[in-house]
Amino acid sequence: MNMEELRSYCLSKHSVTENFPFDEDTLVFKVLDKIFALVPLGKWECGEASINLKADPDYAIELREQHSSIRAGFHMNKKHWNTVFIHEGEISASFLMELIDHSYDMVVKGMTKKLRDSLQ
Repeated sequence: MNMEELRSYCLSKHSVTENFPFDEDTLVFKVLDKIFALVPLGKWECGEASINLKADPDYAIELREQHSSIRAGFHMNKKHWNTVFIHEGEISASFLMELIDHSYDMVVKGMTKKLRDSLQ
């Protein structure tokens, strides 16, 4: 999956926006102003594509144990975030989309009922 495909997939999800709240290199995807994915663009340009995604804590550990290209979130809360290194070839596009879906769903699940209801 290339950067444009990843970006299109993230933006296709309901109520998602993108911006650069931290610096000009870190593309952030949010659902109703809550972050579910961060992409360091400079790494993509260097051939070291990665994305930070939220995960259920138990699932996060399971993913790290099963996939060498999924590690504790770089500069993130290690309990809730993973960094997925796409450039290492182990992660298929369909699996990456599943991980993005899971991250999106985790963020939505953590919202107040009022915010969740506004998504529908």
